[in-house]
Amino acid sequence: MMRSQLAAIAIFAMSHTSSGSSQQVPIYQVKVIERTVSAVNYQYQGDPTHIDFRGTVLMPAAKGDAEVQSKQGRTRIDARFSGVGAPSRFGPEYLTYVLWAVTPEGGARNLGEVVADSGDRAHIKVTTSLQAFGMIVTAEPYSAVRQPGNVVVLENQVRSDTIGRIEPIHARFELLPRGNYTYDHSAAANQPPGPKVSMKRYESLLELYQAQNAIAIARSQGADRYAPDALAKADALFTQARQMEDHKGNRDTVVALARQAAQTAEDARAIASKRQEDEELARTKAQLSREQSRREAAEQAARQAQNDANQQQARFEAERAARERAEEASRAAAAAATPPPPATPEPPRESARAEAAQKSALRRQLLERMSRYLPAIDSPRGIVVTIPSTSFRGEALDPVAAERISQLATVIAAQPGLNTKVDGYSDGDGTAGDVASKIHADAVRDALVRGGLSPNAVEARGLGGSRPMVANNTLAGRQRNRRVEIVVSGDAIGTLANWDHAYSLVSSQR
Repeated sequence: MMRSQLAAIAIFAMSHTSSGSSQQVPIYQVKVIERTVSAVNYQYQGDPTHIDFRGTVLMPAAKGDAEVQSKQGRTRIDARFSGVGAPSRFGPEYLTYVLWAVTPEGGARNLGEVVADSGDRAHIKVTTSLQAFGMIVTAEPYSAVRQPGNVVVLENQVRSDTIGRIEPIHARFELLPRGNYTYDHSAAANQPPGPKVSMKRYESLLELYQAQNAIAIARSQGADRYAPDALAKADALFTQARQMEDHKGNRDTVVALARQAAQTAEDARAIASKRQEDEELARTKAQLSREQSRREAAEQAARQAQNDANQQQARFEAERAARERAEEASRAAAAAATPPPPATPEPPRESARAEAAQKSALRRQLLERMSRYLPAIDSPRGIVVTIPSTSFRGEALDPVAAERISQLATVIAAQPGLNTKVDGYSDGDGTAGDVASKIHADAVRDALVRGGLSPNAVEARGLGGSRPMVANNTLAGRQRNRRVEIVVSGDAIGTLANWDHAYSLVSSQR
């Protein structure tokens, strides 16, 4: 039996897959449409029942029907189709059709290859262990695929006399999308007809091209790196099959070798996919472990800083108590030896000056420590750290900035008696800017809390454009005004900046 039509399809596929220089002109862009297919829970060990198939928008002329019977341990399917055109119409990579069973939960099983004859008719008898399922037919690059692609050409349609309980399929059955595909009428129409070949010749050529597609897809998904042994075996089987075909060897052996090559290539693709997932999981676990180690190190540093601060505070309290006792003894001795002085304004006590000096020193020390992580300045409001708008990615902090703010929090938490405020500012561009200033302030507050500050000790405010640093008439000025300020203050570090000093008011008499 001569198969000129099918041979032309095979040679069309060869001319596009081997040269890589297809001159197709797209006519229609095929868009995958989400559709629902009904699954049928067929009556167990019941009489045979029928179900229809209808063509989708990709192959509207296609139709079919199937006789389905649920037997002990299996379900038998006898399906017939008509109007099944060449799969290469959807692209030169498509060489065959596959019948799938799809469970109500969306799992898919390859039931077998659908091969059309010269009259675009196909017949397939298969069995499956599934009890409840729907059926679809897809165009595929090779028959050994394990998940359906997105070129669905036929789907089952429940008849009024179908025996069984109807269930909707809740999950999408487009489980392996491969992008957009071109439906090209002109490519097949303008392709010169190939030589007439026998059915066995056509079958062996088609299986060889399917194996070639399977190997190329497996290699593109990393099988040469993650499953080299399986891919090498598929290459060897394909080479052996092609050599036998070139030397006009036994056609049945060629088909068997080519199908084994396609199946082995699909195994290599699945192995590569699994190993890539395992590798990504290992990288994620390693990253989490590193983050945990950094977090533990930061917590240890915070505890050590707290201990150092407590010891320093204890020494300061002891020294202050000793000075006060010495001053009290000195004043008592002076009062006993001399008459009381005339009433004059009392000068500042030495202890007050010493305490102010101690606070000033602690303020300088805190400023120095904070400046190790982020730029900080001393101001009358307190020690101020500015987080620019470039440290944010939308509403979230950049990871590097978030880490530095967490480290800054360990320094603040080590010194008791401090107040921390987080003020967000915008460039004054309406309500949206005011909202953004509060969102950014909250993000910085969250980073400080993660770094060790108590949530009750940190206040976040969105102040909008209430305090611009520069004019908003330039892009650079508006960007500079969009910022978040961390303001640290408190009695422990005094109320005067280190560059400032108190002034005495002296009355002038004329």
